[in-house]
Amino acid sequence: MTAAALACHTRNLSVAYRAEPVLHHVNFEVPVGSVMGVVGPNGSGKSTLIKAMLGLVTPLTGRSEFFGHPLDKVRQRIGYMSQSTSVDWDFPTTVSDLVTMGTYGELGWLRRPGRAERGRAIAALERTGIPDLANRQIGELSGGQRQRAFLARSLVQEPDLYFMDEPFQGIDAKSQQAMIEVLKDLSLQGKTIVIVHHHLATVRDYCTHVTLLNGSIVASGPSAEAFTKDNIRIAYEVREGAEAFLETAG
Repeated sequence: MTAAALACHTRNLSVAYRAEPVLHHVNFEVPVGSVMGVVGPNGSGKSTLIKAMLGLVTPLTGRSEFFGHPLDKVRQRIGYMSQSTSVDWDFPTTVSDLVTMGTYGELGWLRRPGRAERGRAIAALERTGIPDLANRQIGELSGGQRQRAFLARSLVQEPDLYFMDEPFQGIDAKSQQAMIEVLKDLSLQGKTIVIVHHHLATVRDYCTHVTLLNGSIVASGPSAEAFTKDNIRIAYEVREGAEAFLETAG
């Protein structure tokens, strides 16, 4: 696939935490306009892959490009929704302020958000179905509300490429459905989405492409080609509920 057709690609990426290897010579590419699910057992390096690509973790080897350029050239075209556990939810700020933080990258350090930026924040909250929570303290939010607020913060950046680290983990059905509708809308707009996902039964429903990872790439490509029983067995070594899924999978 040509570089112009890729939203991002990584070559020969290796990462270790202290002396413990996590990723081994990973080659990973995501076509423009796809919804790429990154799937694998706990400890397989899914979150680490995203963090290393975005410069949040220093790799031992390898490099990543986005839309054919290094990260620092196109950073504003990329949004990152981290796991909610990475936030200090006791910090005294409102949901509106949290979402407005998504505009800081384009404003820089010397400008403060104005009416336009706050208007975008409210529009993003409306899009995720929680405009009534704008003035709520973030520490008062439920798990699903937190994830929707996080998604709104990503939306307000208006990126072309979204990275989402387990956005559906531990949330209620209403919040999950609201987020899925937003992701479908983004996909229809031609945006590219990379999701770290752990629920095997919904992978085909959400993702056009799948990467199965367990320290190294087991398979990567369109869901129908990569997300097969044989590849799942290799990636999961038939554990963590994968066997039950395989028994019911078509």
